Amino acid sequence: MKEALTLRVDGTEPMSAAAVLAVQEVCDRAEAQGAGILTIHASGAPGGDWTSGLDVMLVSKWERALRRLERLPLATVAVASGDCGGTALDVFLAADVRAATNGTRLLMPRDAGATWPGMAGYRLVALAGTAGIRRAVLFGLPIEAPEALRLGIADEIVDEPAMAAAAVAGLASGLAGKELAIRRQLLFDAATTSFEDALGPHLAACDRALRGTARQEAS
Repeated sequence: MKEALTLRVDGTEPMSAAAVLAVQEVCDRAEAQGAGILTIHASGAPGGDWTSGLDVMLVSKWERALRRLERLPLATVAVASGDCGGTALDVFLAADVRAATNGTRLLMPRDAGATWPGMAGYRLVALAGTAGIRRAVLFGLPIEAPEALRLGIADEIVDEPAMAAAAVAGLASGLAGKELAIRRQLLFDAATTSFEDALGPHLAACDRALRGTARQEAS
């Protein structure tokens, strides 16, 4: 039986080496397990002085840890509750399936001069397009749960976080973790890759799937 994996991220806490380590450790466990579901609970938003003491090396380590989380060989579901910003918003946006509880607000964090120019803005644009999240990314206006649902940033609004995890468990049932990761990467690449460049990786994935089917039929 696969271990139930959980990651809790408190966005009120500043970005730190401990936060990077927490993401890396759950990624280690997920990669070793190779299938199942990782449930992420994301809540809290940072205060106005949250960037004090940060340096670009730490920010780079955090973004790399998020990219690893985004490519795990299992399904990830994130549930946001309350105000969700900073590191909490980052991990929420990196999940395969995103749910928000009633009353949730997604918040772009601010530094002394403007909104934070991290990869949360990039992911928001990838999910919702430029027009839908322009005011949030430029001016830090909150994205309320119903708006997040309308824009495709959240996949559903739930009363209880456990409801979202249970729904994803049904979706991911029987899926191979490595194959899920390949489909996810093909999905990511589709937005920026021409048909001609995408054809090769898609054919390779089809070949893998056909070979897998042939092995099952022969056994």
